[in-house]
Amino acid sequence: MKNKTKIKAIDFFCGGGGMSFGMQKSGIQVLAGIDYEENCRATYEANIKKAKFIKADVFELKEEELENTLNLKRNDDELLLIGCSPCQFWSIINTDKNKSQKSKNLLVEFGRFVKYFNPGYVVVENVPGVLRKKGESGLETFINWLESNKYTVHFKVHNTSDYGVPQNRKRFTLIANRITDKELVPIKSKRKLTVRDVIGEKNGFSKIMAGHKDITDFNHSVPNVSELTLKRLERVEKDGGNRLSFKNNPTLQLNCFIDRDTSFKDTFGRLWWDKPSPTITTKFFSVSNGRFVHPVENRALSIREGATLQSFPKTYKFIGTSMGSLARLIGNAVPPEYAKRVGQAIIKNHMNAV
Repeated sequence: MKNKTKIKAIDFFCGGGGMSFGMQKSGIQVLAGIDYEENCRATYEANIKKAKFIKADVFELKEEELENTLNLKRNDDELLLIGCSPCQFWSIINTDKNKSQKSKNLLVEFGRFVKYFNPGYVVVENVPGVLRKKGESGLETFINWLESNKYTVHFKVHNTSDYGVPQNRKRFTLIANRITDKELVPIKSKRKLTVRDVIGEKNGFSKIMAGHKDITDFNHSVPNVSELTLKRLERVEKDGGNRLSFKNNPTLQLNCFIDRDTSFKDTFGRLWWDKPSPTITTKFFSVSNGRFVHPVENRALSIREGATLQSFPKTYKFIGTSMGSLARLIGNAVPPEYAKRVGQAIIKNHMNAV
């Protein structure tokens, strides 16, 4: 019998713990999550058991400091460093690049720790924009360093709907390993999950109205909408309809969309039952910020529905001061099911190598 080894991971920019949770589910031991945002701590600590939450700015954190805090070894074949840095600067959605300027260089800072520790494995997950601008984002230099230091590097944009997540979410993923010369790829699922597979009454989501507040940990809560917005939603066709359903009603049509039927068609759009959901952003609880209207009910997605479409289990606790703060934790997260499949590829590789 092969000697069972234990991969241990440090999750940089851990947020509410989506990546850490998925890695734990794959069988990887998560030693710590590092994040600058204090408001991630409660959610991370409530769900990622036996891991330490380290509040730190990666620009100021020193390699030796992390080494001592976690009692790490350099050149450890069983160490995995994960960097899912906030990606607003490289996102196609974001319009204000000044606010997100600092996030531009986070990959470079993460690279410091990779060079110092020389771990057996490295994972980077980010928006596709870091690949499109690989010179500017520091990605090209990072990959060149990995390859020149005997890492086999896989990097590609994957759609999480191919990996057990009921959501179309394209993400850049890099998996590097210096244990074997095998290119590691996330493990695909046998079939694509749809919205119908995970939400709706048969999946434990009771019918609710806009404005419903759920005071339990299940958090099936949704913001209220104005009377005018409710009338718009009543007109939108069930199961995939959009704002064109009310475009000819002068009372309901928005001035900004007059004669602009092809612009922002997803606004006030409903999810389709039998397709994966669109990308769950930090604004998924708002009917005017994308295709985030329930397939048949006249409301946005609830906090728990958004989390479920991100593949978080229903028992996952989200702790925050408002619906907006909870939606940020969920929308910014790496879908745990996708993270699990990345982790499984790493474990399989390591078990075959020992």
